[in-house]
This record gives sequence, C-alpha cells and structure tokens, in this order.
Amino acid sequence: MFKYLLFVLLISSNITSAQDKPTYRDASKSIDSRVNDLLSRLTLEEKVSLLGYNSKAVPRLGIPAYNWWNEALHGVARAGEATIFPQAIGMAATFNDDLLHQVSTAISTEARAKYNLAIAKDRHLQYMGLTFWTPNINIFRDPRWGRGQETYGEDPFLTGTMGTAFVQGLQGNDPNHLKASATAKHFAVHSGPEATRDYFDARVDEKDLRETYLYAFHALVNGGVESVMSAYNKVNGTPNSINKFLLTDVLRKEWGFKGHVVTDCGALDDVYSTHKSLPGPVETAAAAIKAGIDLDCSTVLQNDAIKAVQKGLLTEKEIDGALAALLRTEIKLGFYDDATASPYYGYGADSVHNAAHVALARKAAQQSMVLLKNDNNVLPLKKANYSSIMVLGANAASLDAMIANYHGTSSKVVNFVEGITAAVGPGTRVEYDQGSDYKDTVHFGGTWAAGNADATIAVIGLSPVLEGEAGDAFLSETGGDRKNLSLPASEIAFMKELRKSVKNKPIVAVITAGSDVDIDAIAPYADAIIFAWYPGEQGGNALADIVFGDVSPSGHLPLTFYKALSNVPDYKDYSMKGRTYRYYTGPVQYPFGFGLSYTSFAYSLKNEMKHGYKPTDTISVNLQVKNTGVMDGDEVLQAYIQYPQIDRMPVKELKGFKRVTVIKGNEQTITLKIPVRELQKWDMTSHGWKVYPGSYKLVLGSNSQDEKLALPFTIKEK
Repeated sequence: MFKYLLFVLLISSNITSAQDKPTYRDASKSIDSRVNDLLSRLTLEEKVSLLGYNSKAVPRLGIPAYNWWNEALHGVARAGEATIFPQAIGMAATFNDDLLHQVSTAISTEARAKYNLAIAKDRHLQYMGLTFWTPNINIFRDPRWGRGQETYGEDPFLTGTMGTAFVQGLQGNDPNHLKASATAKHFAVHSGPEATRDYFDARVDEKDLRETYLYAFHALVNGGVESVMSAYNKVNGTPNSINKFLLTDVLRKEWGFKGHVVTDCGALDDVYSTHKSLPGPVETAAAAIKAGIDLDCSTVLQNDAIKAVQKGLLTEKEIDGALAALLRTEIKLGFYDDATASPYYGYGADSVHNAAHVALARKAAQQSMVLLKNDNNVLPLKKANYSSIMVLGANAASLDAMIANYHGTSSKVVNFVEGITAAVGPGTRVEYDQGSDYKDTVHFGGTWAAGNADATIAVIGLSPVLEGEAGDAFLSETGGDRKNLSLPASEIAFMKELRKSVKNKPIVAVITAGSDVDIDAIAPYADAIIFAWYPGEQGGNALADIVFGDVSPSGHLPLTFYKALSNVPDYKDYSMKGRTYRYYTGPVQYPFGFGLSYTSFAYSLKNEMKHGYKPTDTISVNLQVKNTGVMDGDEVLQAYIQYPQIDRMPVKELKGFKRVTVIKGNEQTITLKIPVRELQKWDMTSHGWKVYPGSYKLVLGSNSQDEKLALPFTIKEK
C-alpha cells in the first residue's frame, strides 16, 4: 500500500510540475506557441527593453541579460583563445565550399563551448553569446574597399556558394536546434567608400541590384540563414535600416525570409543624424520597426520605441512582431530550455583550439595561398639543396599580418619565420631580419645577410592597420580604404635593394594583403611570388608546406588584379559597368580565378553535352581531369557561361566550380550541373527574371581567361 501511495505521489508531482512549467519553457510545444506565450507575459516596457543588442534581464520571468553582438568572421573573435582561420577573402581563394563548411563547423563548436563555459559561471558577456554577425557577403566591387578582405570576393555566384556553406556549418544540421545563429551582412549595396559609409547613397538600377548586389543574399536566405544585418548607407535615397522595399517587400515577402533583421551598429542614429532622412530618434524607431527591423545595434529602439507608441507612430502589435522574430531565434538556440537537453551541452574547453581545429586551419591556409609567379620552376625548394635561408621583410614576423581583422586570440600563432625555421630543422641555418617598415624608403636591414644565404624569402605587403574598417585600420590615410593599388613605397625600394644584394640565387616574395595590389612593381625583383592573404594562425606552417613542396599550391584569385586603377570607374560609382571580370574588358595583371600549380592538368569530355536546353532544364557535363605533371595536386575546375550578344549581358560569368585532388598520372571524373534558371537575367521592361533564348557557351578552365574546353549550346524560348 505504501509503495502504491508513493507511486501516486510521484505521478502527481510530475503532472503538477509539467502544469507549472510555462509554455514558453516547454520544449515539447511549437515555437510559435512558445513565442506567443512569452509575448503575453511581457509588459510593453519589457518588450522594448529586449529590442537592443544589449538585451535587458526580465528577472520575474527568469530571463537573463543577453548581448547579441558576436563576431566569427574567420574564427570566434574578441573572446579569448580560439582557432584563427585565414581571413574570409583567403578562404574564398580556396574555391572549396566543403572545406569552408568544415571551418565554420569548427567555429560554431568553439562558440558553443565558450558559451557553455561562460554560462556555467553566470557570465553574460559581449562576444560570448551564440548570435554571430557573420558572414560578410557584400560584393567586393572595387579593390580600394578596405573591408573587402572580409568578403568572398567580387563574384556573386562564388560569394553565394561560399557564404551558404559557411552559414550551414555555423548553424548546424539539427532540425530542432540552432548550433549558432549566422547573419548575412550588410544588406544591401554596401562596399565603400568606408570613410563615408554613414551617409553615402548607393545609386543602382534594378538590374545591377538584382543580378549583382542581392544575388548572394537571396542564396543565403534560401540556405536558411537565421539573420540579416542592414547596412549604414542609403540605397537610391533611402537608408537601409528604414528601407521597407528591401527589408519587407523583397526580403520577407518575395524571398520568404523567416529570421530576424538587425541593424549595423549605430545605423539607426545615422538615419536622423547623418542621412537626415527623419527628424529624430522617435520617428526613426517607428520607421525602422515598420520597415522590418527587429533588433537594434544601438539604443534607439530601447530608448524611443515607447515614445513612438505614445505618439501614435507605432503600435504594440508592431513591436510584438519585431520581438517575436528575436524570440524565435532564442528558442531555436535553446535559451528557454533545460541546458542539459541541448545536443551541444557537452562542448567544453577541449572543444576549443584543439589539434583537429589547428590542423584544419593549416589546411585552409595551404589551399588559400595563390602562386602568381614561378620563373624556371624555382619552387618548390628542395630542402637538401639549401643549407642557409634568409627570411626577412616587414611582415615576416608580423602578428597583424597573420590574423587580419575581426580576429580571435591564439597562444599558438605560427608566423612565417617560425614556419620556415621549423620546416627545415636545426641542421639548416635560418636568419631573420625585419628588412623594412611601411614608410622608410632609405634604410633597410638584412640585405647583406640575404646575399650570403642560399635562398631568400621576403615577406612584404599590407596589414589590417593599413586597410580595413573605418576606425580599426588606424594607419589608413582614407578611413580604412586604400587610395591606390600600390604596395608601400618602402617595400618596393626594399625589394630593389634586396635584388642588388642577392645575385643568381632565388628570391621568393610572399605578399600579405586582403585585396588586389600592384604585383608588377616588385615582380622584376622576385623569382617566385606567393600571395598569402592574411592566412591565420597556421600561415607560417602553410607557407613552408608550399615553399618546400609538401603540398602543391592550389589557391585561386577570387577577384581581378587590375593593371591600373585608371582602368576602373570612380570608386563612388555603384554601376557595375566596367567592374569585375564580369563586365571589365581592360588589361589585368592576373584574371579572376588565376592560380599556378607545381603540376599541370588536362581536361577531356567523357560524354557529349546536349546542344539545346529549355529554361526548366539542367545543363550536365561529365569530364575527366588528368594530372599530367610531376606531383600530386589539386585542380580547381571553373565553369563560365558566355551569354548571347544582348545589351548589358556579362562578358562571362562563373556558374560552377569544383576542387578535385588528382594523383600524379591519374585522373578524376567530375560531373557539373548548372540549372538553366541560373542563367536568368533581370528584364528591365517586365521588371522580372527572364531566361533569354539564344546562343551560349560553357567554358571550362582554371581561371576566367582560360579555355581548356569550350562547349556551345542554345536555349530555346520554351
């Protein structure tokens, strides 16, 4: 009898406990029912307090404070020890979306671990949360833009593909839980000038808007990105953060976006203070929520949304709509659930900066570096043939040149000097000298010592203090942007002096930067040139792997290296005419997609491609890639479309790519599939998408100017 009573009491206790649990904390309920329940319990004041990035606690409901502001551009940033992967532009140079997915999966694992460790100590800190404001998928339309290094380059298709891979790795594949929340930024038409980002007006017609500036955002929305960030600037006269056409009509209604929209930091203040589009913060708070903003990275909504309600400019129902989007994200992240029920609860300190993640950073750096020049196949260097090596240059031991901007910190960054030294071992003499700085064109170090070495590796280029975001790139003369494509004059003078001292021995120039630079200025003084971007914590080891031939270089340029800026339109001009490989026909130093290898590859068709397609068809081609060279290597097959001769069609356009590893003497079969709808263009007459009938060509090669195979085909009307 006693056992029976105990059983009844236990059952009754469980039922009571379940009944006492509010719906918003019940994981068995639908997200919408949980959101509606929590909204019904909050006062208007409490609701508004949750609309800022520094979200306030609601103690009576057990809701802790939360800071939404987190960064993970190429690793968890600003939050202590974390694996630092190559800068985004470098990861774009891998042309490897599978690898990028692995990288972002590692980043989100570290993010979850750091969040778990912080919450266990009841720390609710900025940069320790799970809502990341990355990736930056703006189109790198002009090489002067300092923040272009944060992007995946100048091509919409590459950007959309790489960005989607990053988002899906960051957010995880659990259908019921977000591992972390990703944000597509900056929406929209935002790529400099950096110094005037708070008040410039990007003027674009609907064709460039749709085909270039919105393409990647649409791809990421289709890929399930949880958040979108509005940009500082205006588009065609309207600030992005109150732009109903973009935020509601296109993003939500046309594309079906279901996540939340956050402003860039201080963007709502810009609406009335720099754009002067509205009288003040109260009107701005109302306009932002009505346009589709849910979260404010400032304090305008928290300070002024209630005043907007009191003035009749806004309703509580509209505030509920904004807050509901935020609560949905929080519920997906598990904020209102038992922490132990999360599939990511077990991530701890051993999930951060572990050996697997470090190895992944090295692999990403290896695949990102681009071999631009290799006279007489001077590379790779055979270690046995070189008893002494000189490593010198302004960036040879620079921490900044390794970790770029929006970076984490790491106790194990391997710079270029350390990487080369470790690779050759203690039996080889290695010397280091800074060589030059960013300004002095007269005084140089290490050139005499280089003349006494068997080989010289000179590491020059830019750094994130010379190019980057306004304010952060504090040595930039133009607010973070670059005035020209030149390397520092001191480095050019240094390379000339170095060549005088080093005769008949190899000089390998390694260049760090986040964008196009004038390679021609130093090319005469180097036998080989490697473009290393900002390669992350394993950059030194990755460089050594390439220099000494442990891996063949396989990075490819995700942007055009122009011959001169005089060939490019004015920086402030947002028309795509004459910009990027898609619309530019002038001289280049290196074309989009360019990258040399230590081996060679040949393509052959495995089957005939169809000659005619309808708009609903998919182009499919099977081909074999054979390694015809002297060592194993990776080829990056690139598929470009040439369009009919119709006004404003691109010169050519990337519509497929595939990285493949091929053993020396062997071959790999690749199948490429391109839906014909991918070739649609915006029709200015009907104001809609259209697949134009006519004669096309599929061009397969290893860069945008390479034609290993050219396959003509036609598209029929229906």
